[in-house]
Amino acid sequence: MAKKVILTVDDEEHILELLKYNIENNGYEVIQADTGELALEILEQQEVDLVLLDLMLPGMDGLDVLREMRQSEKTSDIPIIMLTARSEEIDTVLGLEMGADDYIAKPFRVHELMARIKVILRRYKGTGGVEIIKKSKMDRIEIDDLVINRTTHEVIIGEKTIELPLKEFELLYLLAKNRGRVFNRDYLLEKVWGYDYYGETRTVDVHIRKLRKKI
Repeated sequence: MAKKVILTVDDEEHILELLKYNIENNGYEVIQADTGELALEILEQQEVDLVLLDLMLPGMDGLDVLREMRQSEKTSDIPIIMLTARSEEIDTVLGLEMGADDYIAKPFRVHELMARIKVILRRYKGTGGVEIIKKSKMDRIEIDDLVINRTTHEVIIGEKTIELPLKEFELLYLLAKNRGRVFNRDYLLEKVWGYDYYGETRTVDVHIRKLRKKI
């Protein structure tokens, strides 16, 4: 089986080497880029399974790279984990709203980063972000004019189909399947993202806000 390919994008050489050492030790192939422009060139030329993207880059910053990736048909579904400084909370929230799958703050714990990488890659099959949809006894949920089909990954309101990224879809499905119940953020993080966050996060809040706007 071919190794999963992870593109690491950071302008600090020691961060790139730290990432390369630990990611390769966990069985993945690593490609490095120290600028956003180089990252986009690599993505046009090679198949990549996941991108670790630093927000603070010289020239084209991480948000610019994220925007370009989500607008390109070739890279729109590639999962992205943002690497951020703790002072970049506003940019972090914006990145999540623009379509990043997750973020981790620097300085990060290597075992936590690897856990997040493994969780996200388990949700994708091959390259290009084709989701793995697990069968369940309740693949279709109907609430008034809202239809959620887990098998086809479709959300329909009335006659309108709503496009949702994987995390938003799984969050909506979980809430709809358990309508009437109240969940705290830690429970939602564990069930949808598959691990516990360290410290405070806006991830759940951002995804809930995006779902409310769409439905």
